[in-house]
Amino acid sequence: QVQLVESGGGLVQAGGSLRLSCAVSGRTSRNYAMGWFRQAPGKDREFVARINWNGAMMTYGDSVKGRFTISRDNTKNTVYLQMNILKPEDTAVYYCAADYTPPGARDPQQTGTQEYEYDYWGQGTQVTVSE
Repeated sequence: QVQLVESGGGLVQAGGSLRLSCAVSGRTSRNYAMGWFRQAPGKDREFVARINWNGAMMTYGDSVKGRFTISRDNTKNTVYLQMNILKPEDTAVYYCAADYTPPGARDPQQTGTQEYEYDYWGQGTQVTVSE
């Protein structure tokens, strides 16, 4: 069983920064991609960012490009989301997710931006950005 635990959320003023962390435990293989999603009240869950197993490839949602950076430290089994120039519209519960599909088995049509592509999810951490 894989467990994902997010941390680092909180209240910040617009223009500020936060760094979220996601600790992965329960599965020793490190050949998994990781993603961050977010869900604001009354809205669908939205893709934020994805990083492949070795950190060589990153993908970002349009609304966060240039402001957020995803990274990972495989020695610590942890993925990070550095969020800069935060805006009130970034307010949401942020979830990390793990995709254990082996790279060779991935459907080439998949983009890594859809919820169904991920196998495990954390409980989420609240980020609130005030005016």
